[in-house]
Amino acid sequence: MSPRIDRLWPNPDADLDDEALLAAYAFPADQAWLRMNFVSSLDGAATREELSAGLGDEADHRVFDLLRRPAHAVLVAAGTARAEGYGAMRLDDASARWRESQGLAPHPVFALVTRSLHVDPTSPVFADAPVRPVVYTVASAPSERRAALEPVADVVVTGDESVDLRALRDDLAARGCTRIHSEGGPSFFGACLTAGIVDELCLTLAPTLEGGDAARIAGDTQSAPTSMRLASVLRARDELLLRYVRG
Repeated sequence: MSPRIDRLWPNPDADLDDEALLAAYAFPADQAWLRMNFVSSLDGAATREELSAGLGDEADHRVFDLLRRPAHAVLVAAGTARAEGYGAMRLDDASARWRESQGLAPHPVFALVTRSLHVDPTSPVFADAPVRPVVYTVASAPSERRAALEPVADVVVTGDESVDLRALRDDLAARGCTRIHSEGGPSFFGACLTAGIVDELCLTLAPTLEGGDAARIAGDTQSAPTSMRLASVLRARDELLLRYVRG
């Protein structure tokens, strides 16, 4: 049984089904859009025991899965994908059927970002991929790693020493991937803020205090104040699921 999620604002409603949740998180039509999805403790920790999965409950996991459904591409930093144990970007059968009913491919494109190209081309991310992944990297990345990845992924260079995130976004849009859903991690989120390309944040506020030295959800060497507007508030017991869009 799916965990109950109520809408507190706007238009309060109880026990939203999947279609209502998808409507609440719908991408804007006919424009490129970058959504970030994160979970945080009440005191700002982005991880528990170095993993974000430790903070979310069943309601957060339900929304996490649903947010992938309407996306053209799921964008993740390679280090996060490695640490969190990502496999191939293969959605469940119900999600694949829903996407096909909306005129989408059954599965989104998996896009990875890595300066070092420290990724295993034989991993399930590539070996089991239902759609050829895209890997964004830099010109200074080791050429032998690039050559090893090219048979299993589109490897795109968008910068010399650091990935040009605006060029990355433009490349995805040129591939027809205008609905971009990103799952982190914090350093990548911070870089996207600095680049000024974040349109939306979906933030699960977990009812826990963590202490310790866990990172925030966004971290970069540069400050990038970005005005955001509250779009919706959902609740699952003591947990809040907040949606903000660029102000």
